[in-house]
Amino acid sequence: MTDTGEPTLRLWTEFGLIFVATPLVMALGLPPDLIWSGLAAMLVVAVVLLSRTRGFSWRALLARPVVPDWIVLAAFVLLTTAVAVALVVWLRPGGLFMLPLHDERLWITILVFYPFVSALPQEIVYRALFFGRYGMLFRGKGAALAANAAVFSLAHLFYWNWPAVILTLAGGALFAWAYREKQSFLYAWLMHSLAGQIVFTTGLGVFFFHGMVR
Repeated sequence: MTDTGEPTLRLWTEFGLIFVATPLVMALGLPPDLIWSGLAAMLVVAVVLLSRTRGFSWRALLARPVVPDWIVLAAFVLLTTAVAVALVVWLRPGGLFMLPLHDERLWITILVFYPFVSALPQEIVYRALFFGRYGMLFRGKGAALAANAAVFSLAHLFYWNWPAVILTLAGGALFAWAYREKQSFLYAWLMHSLAGQIVFTTGLGVFFFHGMVR
């Protein structure tokens, strides 16, 4: 038994189904038009499992400071912007700042809705559920953080391009650090939201766009 009150084998089975099998099915076997339904189903499962996990509290999840470290946040924004611009110049030079320059309405829509439609559900599944229910399966903080980054990257395999996989591996590690080390779900959500907004503003968002799914 674990601290959640659930048998360890059951937790490992759940973990494998949610964080390994489901992303692989979405990447290898699910039609593109059903992928977002699959992601929505993952969110519903996460909410249900968290609600029945002993020791987990939605109120406590939101009680931590939004920004426990402003210096790290500022450095994160600057580094993310620099990396995104460099990658766009390298991979798609004609696409730099494509949305704000050519489709301002879509750009603003993404800036407004990305934190709630994309970043928030992902943080519930990949930070709150992962650490709240399965974090104790990994020995040591380093192992848990590495595993979290790996499965977060795997979740983006269905885009089938290396920038999405590599960037979400790095981003997953940072978001996991914000959640686990700074003890703040809101901080991880904020960092994730800002990263997505920067990605779509600079033009790197083409690698995270539904139309890229084969």
